[in-house]
Amino acid sequence: MDLILFDSPAGRLALLGEGACITGLALPNAPVPRIAEHETPVLAAARRQVLEYLAGARRSFDLPLDPRGTSFQRRVWAALTAIPWGETRTYAQIAAAVGSPRAVRAVGQANHRNPIPILIPCHRVVGADGTLTGYGGGLELKRKLLELEGAWT
Repeated sequence: MDLILFDSPAGRLALLGEGACITGLALPNAPVPRIAEHETPVLAAARRQVLEYLAGARRSFDLPLDPRGTSFQRRVWAALTAIPWGETRTYAQIAAAVGSPRAVRAVGQANHRNPIPILIPCHRVVGADGTLTGYGGGLELKRKLLELEGAWT
């Protein structure tokens, strides 16, 4: 496993990779594995793209992602990557998109377990009434990411 830590407008972030893929992004205050930093080309590219996104200069990512999870979780995460920049979806909409319209709570849990936030944009999922709901980086960071994209005022 490879790791780089870096400062960003969102706080200190950690990118994790294995081989040529990104496997994790730790938001501020999230636990980070205790391993030596080792920058790889894919981690350097991911850092650059995340910083461009946070600066408002990037709307999508072009990185090889390898999130580790169950088959259902991977389907949910794939649905999250299909949410366009600047738009939001509800948990129910994601559940319907993955073919399990009654699995709203399971979608919430998959969202919570997203190992690569920002790159897999779980911040774009809101409550049924349009309100902000839980986010691993805190609701303030979620609001800032949505404001950056023009999806929250």
